[in-house]
Amino acid sequence: MVDQPTFYYDFNSPYSYLAAERVNQVLPVVPEWQPISYSHVIQHTGVPPWSVREGREKDMHEIERRAKERGLPAIRWIEGWPIETVSLPALRAGIFAQQAGRAVAYSLAAFRQMFAGGKSLAEVDNVLIAAAACELHPKAVLKGIETNSVKDGLKAATRRAIELGVTGVPTVVVGDELFWGDDRLEDAAGALAAA
Repeated sequence: MVDQPTFYYDFNSPYSYLAAERVNQVLPVVPEWQPISYSHVIQHTGVPPWSVREGREKDMHEIERRAKERGLPAIRWIEGWPIETVSLPALRAGIFAQQAGRAVAYSLAAFRQMFAGGKSLAEVDNVLIAAAACELHPKAVLKGIETNSVKDGLKAATRRAIELGVTGVPTVVVGDELFWGDDRLEDAAGALAAA
């Protein structure tokens, strides 16, 4: 029997959003939801993401197609995405929500704010709206995201992901196997079923 799988994601990643909307249904075991700072993963690997490369429109159209196919709201791309929408407070709020036992609810609300609502998580008010949707008090969140335990939690989670070999998001870790991408969830489920 393998340990509980871990679902690594970043709120700036539309593929993470697509995976988040179905990971608990696809995997036979509910994973640990773990937000990480993908920008720090990029710094470690030195590999720029597809979203800042020429020709990114092909991936954007694929994301829109998958969202429609799965009955999700139309993707609303925020002006300046992905550079101007990076939000450390949103990731820290994810760690705070995790510590409060609300990681899944907060993360889904934050992803939906970003990609279904077209609201940038670089704006703290939008982070607080996502937090309020899962009954986290705005004042507690604002205080929590400034605590050392939350900041250290995000750093530790990101460092752990890098140590495991995570190079992109979303990634599901099953035992010592990594499944990178929204389209690899079924493979992760197969690995879990075979364990």
